[in-house]
Amino acid sequence: MASMMTVLPTKTEALDTMIPFEDPFKILEQIPFNLAYKTLDTTIDLARADWKETSMHHVISIDVPGIKRGDIKVEVEENRVLKVSGEKKADEETNGDKWHRAERTSGKFCRQFKLPVNADMENITAHLEDGVLKISVTKMAHERKQSKVIDIIEQGRSSDDVKTTKAAA
Repeated sequence: MASMMTVLPTKTEALDTMIPFEDPFKILEQIPFNLAYKTLDTTIDLARADWKETSMHHVISIDVPGIKRGDIKVEVEENRVLKVSGEKKADEETNGDKWHRAERTSGKFCRQFKLPVNADMENITAHLEDGVLKISVTKMAHERKQSKVIDIIEQGRSSDDVKTTKAAA
């Protein structure tokens, strides 16, 4: 009798298929490669993010409860990437303590967001209040581009005779 063998996906394969559906910001963020999968859940739990776009700003709100201002770093990297990193330090343990429950997380986190073309990289502000870091990125004013009508050169005419005109709005 031939034995049936069930092939189960490895932990890494299972996470690869589940993460994109669980995190709608996956397209916009890059999780650093140096994070192991076992710390991925803890890392994201430490810094859940919302991103909304208003008429004047992109506003990213990140939950960072219990983290001090000095333990958070906000920086702009090449290619319009906004990087937020930090660390929530664990409570100090003393000998003789008896833990009944330990649910709060601690550790380092890093979130990266690829900002759109209309984000003004020179006008970014960050404000920490009540465990929420609000980062506001001003949107640049859209310039309405004028269409140009380009004449087609007829055979026998030189390109010096052709002029470009603005299209009527």
